[in-house]
Amino acid sequence: MQNLQHLLDQYGESHQNSLNQKIHKICVPLIEWSLLGLLWVIPQPEFFGNLHWTHVFVAFAFIYYAQFRNLKLILASLLLMLPFWIYISLKPAQIFETSLVIFVIAWFGQFYGHKVEGKKPSFFQDIFFLLIGPIWISEALLKKWGRSLT
Repeated sequence: MQNLQHLLDQYGESHQNSLNQKIHKICVPLIEWSLLGLLWVIPQPEFFGNLHWTHVFVAFAFIYYAQFRNLKLILASLLLMLPFWIYISLKPAQIFETSLVIFVIAWFGQFYGHKVEGKKPSFFQDIFFLLIGPIWISEALLKKWGRSLT
Protein backbone atom coordinates (compact mmCIF):
# COMPACT_ATOMS: atom_id res chain seq x y z
CA MET A 1 0.00 0.00 0.00
CA GLN A 2 1.35 3.39 -1.00
CA ASN A 3 1.34 6.35 1.35
CA LEU A 4 -1.26 8.97 0.37
CA GLN A 5 1.00 11.92 1.18
CA HIS A 6 3.78 10.39 -0.93
CA LEU A 7 1.40 10.07 -3.91
CA LEU A 8 0.16 13.64 -3.47
CA ASP A 9 3.77 14.86 -3.34
CA GLN A 10 4.65 12.89 -6.48
CA TYR A 11 1.60 14.29 -8.27
CA GLY A 12 2.51 17.79 -7.14
CA GLU A 13 6.00 17.51 -8.65
CA SER A 14 4.54 17.92 -12.14
CA HIS A 15 2.14 20.65 -11.01
CA GLN A 16 4.39 23.47 -9.74
CA ASN A 17 3.45 26.19 -12.24
CA SER A 18 0.65 28.40 -10.88
CA LEU A 19 -1.17 28.53 -14.25
CA ASN A 20 -1.03 24.73 -14.52
CA GLN A 21 -2.41 24.47 -10.98
CA LYS A 22 -5.31 26.82 -11.79
CA ILE A 23 -6.07 24.89 -14.99
CA HIS A 24 -6.09 21.63 -13.04
CA LYS A 25 -8.40 23.00 -10.35
CA ILE A 26 -10.94 23.67 -13.11
CA CYS A 27 -10.26 20.83 -15.54
CA VAL A 28 -9.81 17.86 -13.17
CA PRO A 29 -13.35 18.15 -11.74
CA LEU A 30 -14.74 18.79 -15.24
CA ILE A 31 -13.02 15.66 -16.55
CA GLU A 32 -14.33 13.65 -13.61
CA TRP A 33 -17.90 14.86 -14.06
CA SER A 34 -17.87 14.49 -17.83
CA LEU A 35 -16.36 10.99 -17.60
CA LEU A 36 -19.16 10.01 -15.24
CA GLY A 37 -21.62 11.47 -17.75
CA LEU A 38 -20.10 9.51 -20.64
CA LEU A 39 -20.20 6.32 -18.59
CA TRP A 40 -23.81 7.07 -17.63
CA VAL A 41 -25.04 6.81 -21.23
CA ILE A 42 -23.28 3.52 -22.08
CA PRO A 43 -25.96 0.83 -22.19
CA GLN A 44 -25.54 -1.47 -19.23
CA PRO A 45 -25.80 -5.26 -19.45
CA GLU A 46 -29.15 -6.68 -18.38
CA PHE A 47 -27.59 -8.38 -15.35
CA PHE A 48 -26.58 -4.91 -14.03
CA GLY A 49 -30.23 -4.17 -13.24
CA ASN A 50 -30.46 -0.46 -12.36
CA LEU A 51 -26.69 -0.06 -12.07
CA HIS A 52 -24.82 1.99 -14.64
CA TRP A 53 -21.18 1.91 -15.72
CA THR A 54 -20.86 5.10 -13.69
CA HIS A 55 -21.62 3.11 -10.54
CA VAL A 56 -18.96 0.55 -11.48
CA PHE A 57 -16.35 3.29 -11.97
CA VAL A 58 -17.27 5.01 -8.71
CA ALA A 59 -17.08 1.68 -6.86
CA PHE A 60 -13.64 1.02 -8.39
CA ALA A 61 -12.46 4.50 -7.34
CA PHE A 62 -13.70 4.00 -3.78
CA ILE A 63 -12.04 0.59 -3.56
CA TYR A 64 -8.80 2.27 -4.61
CA TYR A 65 -9.33 5.12 -2.12
CA ALA A 66 -10.22 2.68 0.67
CA GLN A 67 -6.65 1.38 0.69
CA PHE A 68 -5.62 4.69 2.28
CA ARG A 69 -7.99 4.13 5.22
CA ASN A 70 -8.87 7.81 5.26
CA LEU A 71 -12.50 8.81 5.86
CA LYS A 72 -11.82 12.45 4.96
CA LEU A 73 -10.57 11.30 1.56
CA ILE A 74 -13.77 9.33 0.90
CA LEU A 75 -15.93 12.28 1.96
CA ALA A 76 -13.94 14.73 -0.18
CA SER A 77 -14.32 12.39 -3.17
CA LEU A 78 -18.07 12.23 -2.62
CA LEU A 79 -18.27 16.01 -2.46
CA LEU A 80 -16.38 16.33 -5.75
CA MET A 81 -18.95 14.03 -7.37
CA LEU A 82 -21.96 15.87 -5.93
CA PRO A 83 -22.38 18.28 -8.89
CA PHE A 84 -22.52 15.28 -11.25
CA TRP A 85 -25.26 13.56 -9.25
CA ILE A 86 -27.26 16.81 -9.16
CA TYR A 87 -26.78 17.15 -12.93
CA ILE A 88 -27.95 13.58 -13.55
CA SER A 89 -31.00 14.07 -11.31
CA LEU A 90 -32.10 16.88 -13.64
CA LYS A 91 -32.08 14.30 -16.47
CA PRO A 92 -30.61 16.53 -19.17
CA ALA A 93 -31.58 15.56 -22.70
CA GLN A 94 -28.10 15.85 -24.14
CA ILE A 95 -25.91 14.36 -21.45
CA PHE A 96 -23.72 12.54 -23.99
CA GLU A 97 -23.07 15.60 -26.14
CA THR A 98 -22.50 17.90 -23.17
CA SER A 99 -20.21 15.42 -21.42
CA LEU A 100 -18.21 14.73 -24.58
CA VAL A 101 -17.60 18.42 -25.32
CA ILE A 102 -16.60 19.15 -21.70
CA PHE A 103 -14.37 16.04 -21.61
CA VAL A 104 -12.46 17.05 -24.78
CA ILE A 105 -12.10 20.73 -23.81
CA ALA A 106 -10.99 19.88 -20.25
CA TRP A 107 -8.36 17.42 -21.51
CA PHE A 108 -7.12 20.04 -23.96
CA GLY A 109 -6.78 22.39 -20.97
CA GLN A 110 -4.89 19.76 -18.99
CA PHE A 111 -2.37 19.15 -21.75
CA TYR A 112 -1.97 22.89 -22.29
CA GLY A 113 -1.24 23.26 -18.57
CA HIS A 114 1.43 20.59 -18.80
CA LYS A 115 2.93 22.26 -21.87
CA VAL A 116 3.22 25.46 -19.80
CA GLU A 117 4.62 23.39 -16.90
CA GLY A 118 7.12 21.68 -19.16
CA LYS A 119 6.44 18.27 -17.59
CA LYS A 120 4.42 15.27 -18.68
CA PRO A 121 1.16 14.46 -16.87
CA SER A 122 1.67 12.17 -13.87
CA PHE A 123 -0.57 9.46 -15.27
CA PHE A 124 2.04 8.75 -17.95
CA GLN A 125 4.11 7.42 -15.03
CA ASP A 126 1.26 5.51 -13.35
CA ILE A 127 -2.34 5.28 -14.59
CA PHE A 128 -3.62 5.45 -11.00
CA PHE A 129 -2.58 9.10 -10.88
CA LEU A 130 -5.85 9.72 -12.74
CA LEU A 131 -7.49 8.91 -9.40
CA ILE A 132 -4.97 10.98 -7.43
CA GLY A 133 -5.76 14.18 -9.37
CA PRO A 134 -9.16 14.71 -7.72
CA ILE A 135 -7.61 14.05 -4.30
CA TRP A 136 -4.85 16.58 -5.02
CA ILE A 137 -7.53 19.16 -5.94
CA SER A 138 -9.47 18.39 -2.75
CA GLU A 139 -6.29 18.69 -0.68
CA ALA A 140 -5.45 22.06 -2.27
CA LEU A 141 -8.94 23.39 -1.51
CA LEU A 142 -8.87 22.09 2.06
CA LYS A 143 -5.46 23.67 2.70
CA LYS A 144 -6.97 27.05 1.80
CA TRP A 145 -9.43 26.51 4.66
CA GLY A 146 -6.72 25.36 7.08
CA ARG A 147 -7.63 21.67 6.76
CA SER A 148 -5.98 18.62 5.18
CA LEU A 149 -6.81 15.13 3.99
CA THR A 150 -3.55 13.70 5.28
